[in-house]
Amino acid sequence: MLYEFCAENLTNVEAALNPGARRIELCDNLAVGGTTPSAGVIEQAVALIHKHEGATVRAIIRPRGGDFVYSKVEFKAMETDIRYAGANGVDGVVIGCLKRNGSGDGFELDREGTERLVKIVQSVGEMRGRELGITFHMAFDALDPQAQLDTIDVLAELGVDRILTHGGAAGTPIEDNLDRLKACIDRADGRLVILPGGGITYENASAVASALGVAELHGTKIVRL
Repeated sequence: MLYEFCAENLTNVEAALNPGARRIELCDNLAVGGTTPSAGVIEQAVALIHKHEGATVRAIIRPRGGDFVYSKVEFKAMETDIRYAGANGVDGVVIGCLKRNGSGDGFELDREGTERLVKIVQSVGEMRGRELGITFHMAFDALDPQAQLDTIDVLAELGVDRILTHGGAAGTPIEDNLDRLKACIDRADGRLVILPGGGITYENASAVASALGVAELHGTKIVRL
């Protein structure tokens, strides 16, 4: 089982690695769901995490809290942040871009924007001689169930390797969302990894993993600190 620990800057990174976390999602501002960490935090976190055998780090690339509909300026900022993070040793990035749907009452995947960022990630990886992983974060949970299934197909095609999802609205018990998570796992069909997160702790991790048949879990309490 691979445990991905969601860290706010450098807080508790070492404490999470020691009991077995082997991937760190590096964020700032978890109170708003996570934003891009600073250059200094990325550099120091990479050095710290890579001292632990088999441990990797993915930095979230998100310029602000709030929704996931971004302006041209914000996309430029994310492109720069991706290039910087990749040049300074991260093993992957965490992104998520949406746009208003046709009726204006909900969201859909911003395919053009997502593809744009994915290509930047892939380009940085080629320049550095190593492939960078790409997680699509919980912006996914702002989509309706059918849109989620269709989005899985698109993200797999684009080269995203993971989707982080709670399977339902934020704050709902993860156990209430198992059916939706299973539907996403079935749709992914091994093309990418559905990474359950939100409300998963070291206390219920085994039960959730067993119910879903997954080999990776995510959370801020995924290991006992």
